[in-house]
Amino acid sequence: MTDNGQEDQDHLVAVVGMAGRFPGAPDVERFWENLLAGRETITVLPDRTDPAHPEFVPAYGVLDGVGDFDAAYFGLSAHDALITDPQQRLLLECAHEALERAGHGGTDRPVTGVYVGTGGNGYAEAVRARLHEMPFVDEWRVRQATAPDFAATRIGYHLDLTGPAITVQTACSTSLVSIHLAVQALLNGECDLAVAGGATVVPHLPAMRYTPGGIVAADGHCRAFDADSDGTVSASAVGVVVLRPLVDALADGDHVHAVIRGSAVNNDGRHKAGFTAPSVVGQAEVVRTAHDVAGIDPHEVGYVEAHGTGTALGDPIEVAALTQAFGTGEGRDAPCLIGSVKTNIGHADAAAGVTGFIKAVLSVEHGVVPATLHYRTPNPAVDFATSAFEVNATARAWPTDGPRIAGVNALGVGGTNAHVVLEQAPHQEESAPSTGHELLLVSGKTPAAVDAAADRLAGHLAAHLGTHLGDAARTLQVGRAHHAHRRFVVASGTRDAVTALRGRAPAPGTGALSDAELVFMYPGQGGQHVGMTAELYDGEPAFRRALDEMADAVAGSLGFDLRDVLYPGTDAEKAEAAGRLATIEAGQPAVFAVQYATTRLLDSWGLRPSAVTGHSLGAYAAACTAGVFAPADAIRLVALRGRLLGAVPAGAMAAVRLPEREILGLLPADITVGAVNGPGQCTVTGPAASVARFARELTDRGLEARVLRIATAGHSPLVDPITRRFAEAVEALPRERPALPVLSDTTGAWADEDAVRDARYWVRHMREPVRFGEALDTLFGAPDRVLVDMGPGRTLATLTRQHAAYDGKQTVVRLAPHPAEEASETAVLLAGVGEMWARGAHPDFAALQGGGPRRRIALPTYPFERRHHLVPAPTPFTPTATPPLTPVSPAEASATGAPEAAADVPAGVPAPEHPPVLQAVLTAFGQALGYPDIDPQDGLFDLGGDSLTATKLAAWAAATFHLTVKASDVLRFQSPASFAALIEERGAGTSAAEKEHSTS
Repeated sequence: MTDNGQEDQDHLVAVVGMAGRFPGAPDVERFWENLLAGRETITVLPDRTDPAHPEFVPAYGVLDGVGDFDAAYFGLSAHDALITDPQQRLLLECAHEALERAGHGGTDRPVTGVYVGTGGNGYAEAVRARLHEMPFVDEWRVRQATAPDFAATRIGYHLDLTGPAITVQTACSTSLVSIHLAVQALLNGECDLAVAGGATVVPHLPAMRYTPGGIVAADGHCRAFDADSDGTVSASAVGVVVLRPLVDALADGDHVHAVIRGSAVNNDGRHKAGFTAPSVVGQAEVVRTAHDVAGIDPHEVGYVEAHGTGTALGDPIEVAALTQAFGTGEGRDAPCLIGSVKTNIGHADAAAGVTGFIKAVLSVEHGVVPATLHYRTPNPAVDFATSAFEVNATARAWPTDGPRIAGVNALGVGGTNAHVVLEQAPHQEESAPSTGHELLLVSGKTPAAVDAAADRLAGHLAAHLGTHLGDAARTLQVGRAHHAHRRFVVASGTRDAVTALRGRAPAPGTGALSDAELVFMYPGQGGQHVGMTAELYDGEPAFRRALDEMADAVAGSLGFDLRDVLYPGTDAEKAEAAGRLATIEAGQPAVFAVQYATTRLLDSWGLRPSAVTGHSLGAYAAACTAGVFAPADAIRLVALRGRLLGAVPAGAMAAVRLPEREILGLLPADITVGAVNGPGQCTVTGPAASVARFARELTDRGLEARVLRIATAGHSPLVDPITRRFAEAVEALPRERPALPVLSDTTGAWADEDAVRDARYWVRHMREPVRFGEALDTLFGAPDRVLVDMGPGRTLATLTRQHAAYDGKQTVVRLAPHPAEEASETAVLLAGVGEMWARGAHPDFAALQGGGPRRRIALPTYPFERRHHLVPAPTPFTPTATPPLTPVSPAEASATGAPEAAADVPAGVPAPEHPPVLQAVLTAFGQALGYPDIDPQDGLFDLGGDSLTATKLAAWAAATFHLTVKASDVLRFQSPASFAALIEERGAGTSAAEKEHSTS
């Protein structure tokens, strides 16, 4: 497939993500490296020798860290993690990783189905052997934690996947059958995305007994198709793939590793020697059916990843069946290569099919067929001479011209056969070059996790400097879940991103809020300058449209085009624009237009305020955002205000760093306080000459005073002559009730909804001092607010941080650089968006990306903070000889530590002494949840408990204290302290007989 439009793609399914754990490989990348290098990762186990057969070399494809799991990430208690089958835990982690690698780890993914299966591993028996140490575990709990029935639904629950969740069990073909069923579900419209695969994880290897002539290899090697083959070697592995209809994957920019052209599943029936024997007829038929579904000729297939177990019966029958389906090699330009991944890692049972599938996908994607190990001489029982096949003994380039096509075989004991046809992915257009700045996001459920995520991303980008930063940004924005602890960087290239990610992280706080309360703060005049927002005007269509709207609306009133003042071309035009922008007549509408356009741009990105406030002129943009004034009316009113203020006697304003009460004692008669921005942050206003003289006098006395770039004496008696005309103008405009709370900068309090529509409100606002410091006092009353300086400049962000009452609890965000700052406007704006996101805002990242299409790419996945949760292998029960299992405390469970740290069945005896009832409750909570040293104020759900745990605790309390206690009581009084108080209130310790006597 080389052309997206070459054929009907409706029946094709894309492989868009893969994840797995394999012997010698913690992920798919290392797995592929091992295959290309021809590594065998089977481990010899000298402690498993069979004394009766000294020639036997016990071996197994060992999976590292089978007992390690991040229980807290998935909301499980240490106790629940302990009793849950490790292969289901690892399957859950790999499903999470596969979705992230596919770029669909976020909560807005398409409807997703789950099709997985697991093998038998004896873990349920190990748990049952320890039930005497786990008083809150019963048979139902063991079954729910270990039965294969729940493998798919467990993933669906923990990852919030709402498509079908189906557990598949067909022995060795389980995971390839799962892939087939997922493909059918996608083509039938049952889901839009599918997770498919399987796991076989044996945490405790049993004693190995060798049977000569059986299916286990004597020498510890799987020699598929070789003359010396005498059996297979077992292995543990986990493999998961993410599938999506090809049309949808291409349209959405998914990375397509390969395409599933067709698949088939059948059963041998009775066309074989016995139940466990393979069948040529059944295997040949499933391959032919898959070819028919795929619409291909067998001559087009360049490689078959065979089941290839290396057994005396299995290999000859499989090749015979493939030969029936493919025919002889006549007419082929090159032989069809055949191989088996089992020679590298062993036979992974339920995960064997998906492991071979992942190998074939990578081979098709990269055009390389890895070697089949240990192949020297053809098995004489296999008729290669009349077949189309040649065993691939060394890694080589793809053997055929044209699109690369491969087949994958999986054959289950009992007769369920599966075959999948894979094809090279169609060409995908590269994303447009990323020429600007990009916002990269990382998050974690703990501070340590977010730091680890940043480090992993930095390492990946450093190793792949050619990564398209726009694709990376898109993947991180829309393809990841956004957890409470967050970091972001804004970068224009991968090297910049690496440096920023490795830079010092901000001190960990409380994490993001569930829904940030944004307060947009609009500054007054003073930050305007020629060229402000030019970068946004050129690069952001939503900003351009809004600013054009304002410029057109006010052009008649101004007599010139605001765009000529804001964005002049030549040096001469810039000089003229600077002079005009310094006037209040042009400066005020220019500031309003920029603020309105910034608001509209944020709105297009899904960022909307919960409340608004303004400083002087900024109050008009705030009122417009709240819906009091229509935008066109508002800017014309601002322009009129500017003309009126420009007509008053020449005035000026100066910032003075003194408290208001001290300034009042120094002021000349013709100067008044125009603004109080906080303790020691004031502005004086009056005639220009007087203000300049007063500022010099203060400076000469060693006090800080600075004349502002505002050519008027607003908020002073000088405006009295214009207030009537201004009131008439306000009265002439339609005014609506505000749709958002408006914080008055005149009073420092929330404005009355009716008052803010009254002309007298705006006359008073023009005449009286600005009391923005008091407005900040009001805002500081709710520490969860995010205060956003809407610019231009960063005046209000600075005033906020300098306020004496500011304690750093609120996040203060600026969206524009200082006029003297040499910084990209886009970069500063994106950093502001990042700050808002970091505190819990929900930007529309699809809208934020804008521009050309972006793709989802594979990036490092979540850094799980794994702890060790594993029940020991079963041993005969001897109460005096069985050591208690070592528990882990809640604090330890959430901390980053060595993966070998124990987290097993609790001793259940909290360290501190408490009143008897509370002590008993703490012990019960510890036994039920798997944590000792539980704090009396810890919550049941915070520790990973659930309704079933509540039921068990209620039953325990009822039996222990002879009370009527229901699960609803535990759910209502979740902490040990409150539950103990409830028990005491109901009469703890009173026997049933005493209770009967007291009621008789």
